[in-house]
Amino acid sequence: MKAYMQRMGRSLMLPVATLPVAALFMGVGYWIDPSGWGGNNLLAAFLIKAGGTILDNLGILFAVGLALGMSKDKDGASALAGLVAFLTPMTLVNTDAVAMFKKIAVEDVDIAFGAINFKNVFVGILAGLIAAAMYNRFSSVKLPMALSFFSGKRLVPIVTAGMMAVVSAALIFVWPPVYTTLVTFGEFISGLGPIGAGLYGLFNRLLIPTGLHHALNNVFWFNLAGIDDIGKFWASEGVKGVTGMYQAGFFPVMMFGLPAGALAIYQCARPEKKKVTASLMVAAAFASFFTGVTEPLEFSFMFVAWPLYVVHAILTGISMFIAATFQWTAGFNFSAGLIDFVLSLRVPIANKPYMLILLGLVMAVVYYVTFRFVITKFNLMTPGREEGDGEETPDIDTTGDSKHAVMAQRIYDALGGAANVMTIDNCTTRLRLQLQDTGAADQSKIKATGVPGLKVIDDKNIQVIVGTEVQFVADEMNRLHHGAAGTANAAVETAAVEPVSKNQELFAVANGKLVPITEVSDDVFSEKMMGDGYAVLPVSGEIFSPVAGTISSVFPTKHAVGITTPTGVEVLLHMGLDTVDLGGAPFTVYVTAGQQVGRGQMIAQADLAAIKAAGKKTDMIVAFTNGDKVEQLTVETPKEVSANDIIGELVSK
Repeated sequence: MKAYMQRMGRSLMLPVATLPVAALFMGVGYWIDPSGWGGNNLLAAFLIKAGGTILDNLGILFAVGLALGMSKDKDGASALAGLVAFLTPMTLVNTDAVAMFKKIAVEDVDIAFGAINFKNVFVGILAGLIAAAMYNRFSSVKLPMALSFFSGKRLVPIVTAGMMAVVSAALIFVWPPVYTTLVTFGEFISGLGPIGAGLYGLFNRLLIPTGLHHALNNVFWFNLAGIDDIGKFWASEGVKGVTGMYQAGFFPVMMFGLPAGALAIYQCARPEKKKVTASLMVAAAFASFFTGVTEPLEFSFMFVAWPLYVVHAILTGISMFIAATFQWTAGFNFSAGLIDFVLSLRVPIANKPYMLILLGLVMAVVYYVTFRFVITKFNLMTPGREEGDGEETPDIDTTGDSKHAVMAQRIYDALGGAANVMTIDNCTTRLRLQLQDTGAADQSKIKATGVPGLKVIDDKNIQVIVGTEVQFVADEMNRLHHGAAGTANAAVETAAVEPVSKNQELFAVANGKLVPITEVSDDVFSEKMMGDGYAVLPVSGEIFSPVAGTISSVFPTKHAVGITTPTGVEVLLHMGLDTVDLGGAPFTVYVTAGQQVGRGQMIAQADLAAIKAAGKKTDMIVAFTNGDKVEQLTVETPKEVSANDIIGELVSK
């Protein structure tokens, strides 16, 4: 669960990174035209609409961002599934749809369904998580031939839509009572005076991850229960010192407390991470102070360091309680930032609003001290905070175009390769990896690549601190892990291949069906005249090395490549049958004689369609041609395989 929540928090950083600029656009627009919200000024209208592009569609952003971030390989199909997942309840659980389903007038539909909109972060998060789960489960599923078009990644949006339809049906029944319960709770605490204001502040923050904070806001800010705190404040109606009590306490938090908390997060970051952390914290803190938009800050630690978020909610409640107790009031139209604070000063019903600045300075100190204490005391993984063992002297060339590919190859090998690596992910500075067994990782070899450090989380999770270029290393590692074409395969050609023992793993050379060499439609191979081996009937044209070793030959017609293992076993990779007649046209070979190759390296590209059009078979055959060097060959056939899957073992004499 810990690893899952960390991945979730990390995935949220993609949509969160868009929020500061949106907050500034809307804040400046509102500042230019505070009364008309763009109705009186073209520039203000443009800026407000520009910011609203993001802030009014947070649900979509979170759905797509989470679906992509939580998927196993960050494929675009997962993002599409996230969009489908979010749009399903938006279509099925909106007010008009519910009115049609229940055969009632739109105005008679429960007010709760009005909260199911494009701003609903809870629905966005739920949709994103479900979409990612569906992608991880069904993206490799193969349907019967008649339905094969819908196999794999095409299947994911379909099953996601079906699952979200079920969830939407459940929401029709579950959402109203939950919403009503919160409204009733809000009406109860409204009669508790300053204590109620404090409880409202506490639950307002705690409910933000679910999107249900709007239910409480409706009770206190609008006319749902007769309070209408925002409307009465700006109309200067009600009781001076009381009207505005459900708004005032947010100003010290958003203008002073959270920015001070951001400073604490920055100062708790590791030295090598402070530059990256500062860029996020400064932008988020400024958005909070100037406009009152706190999402960029809050979502940066809400999940990765949830105890800190609970502390933040408690401090918000305390600020609300103090402001209400002393009857210091101010109000907002947009949010509790500097812009609204300045504008509220001219509202007659505002009571001692400057005291909120004094309270804000006190809250800044409290936030800073409390955040630093909680982060360090409980070792919370706030942005930029990561343990490591210090700098190491790299044993690889860290310059040039191939440095990321070489580093990725070395780290991947040290982790145990595909046999041990389950998932590869990253945040802004570190690789976050799920392994079969972290104990099998060679930590000394990882440190020798020059990374600043690493941290073993538990027996399944390990983090490697790389720095700001981590994305490039992660991309290369994913290409290695999933057998995709890319720069890694070409760039790693200079990386040294570690000597292997007499026992050597064998790898699938392509995506497709693994079969015994005896089933190849050519007597020379099927009768093992060229030696024992295996074949893959490919479904894609990317061809990978079946073993680690040295390229001994590349045939002039490009249809075959020879590889020699460190123990002297000669391996022939023959691409297709009778393809020598094609003169190399369907093949692109990425290796040369004398070059070392290892696991995860693509050595050729085959145009399967062109081979078939020429009337040739596409079998990718691996034969061990000097059988006197082979003591034992074990291959697990037949079965469906992915490129670079471990499919057997070669034992040399």
